Amino acid sequence: MSEKDLLITDKTKLVRTPERASFDRKSAYEIIDDTPMCHVSYLINGEPYITPTLQWRFGDDFYWHGSSASRFLRSIVDNPVAINVMVLDGLVLARSGMHHSANYRSVTLFGKARKIDEEEKEIQLERFVDNLLPGRWNSLRKINSQEVKATTVFTIPIDEASVKIRTGGPQDDDEDYQLPIWAGVIPIKQVTGSPIPDERNLPGVAIPDHVNDYKFR
Repeated sequence: MSEKDLLITDKTKLVRTPERASFDRKSAYEIIDDTPMCHVSYLINGEPYITPTLQWRFGDDFYWHGSSASRFLRSIVDNPVAINVMVLDGLVLARSGMHHSANYRSVTLFGKARKIDEEEKEIQLERFVDNLLPGRWNSLRKINSQEVKATTVFTIPIDEASVKIRTGGPQDDDEDYQLPIWAGVIPIKQVTGSPIPDERNLPGVAIPDHVNDYKFR
């Protein structure tokens, strides 16, 4: 893993609440690795679009995937994209409406979307599945060439990016601390429930250990 800091550019530099900004690569990787979801934004014919999708990281590169039939994905090949990964950690309740906030960890990335070639694609799809659930890939039917062809995988280097984090309690106006109003933080955390079997599972097929042992990061 590269130890160099993320790039500070006009796009990554935070103007509002700059004290929450960080360009620490390790912090960015921890946030990216803590959730499989991201939002990818881009322009098509001058119009803005945004797409939620699943993401994964390998080394110093960020990956996401989609359908090869998508006109949106076809339009972003070698074009700039902006991507956000965010983890919500809590609701911050203040003594006034305008000082309510949220605790969160966020990474915003910028780069030119590179479509990976067919030779690398199956390798990255295996990493994608095992990133979601370690050990899953080797338990599955082997992916076929049509499935590989139907999937597009993109990547950008994790270089031009910034981290933004809010922690702690509310920050009220000084005079409002004398008001008899409850303030504080409601922590929020995603939890893993018990596996729900597909009703079409064959009789006697047991839940594998990698499913039973899974805990959301």
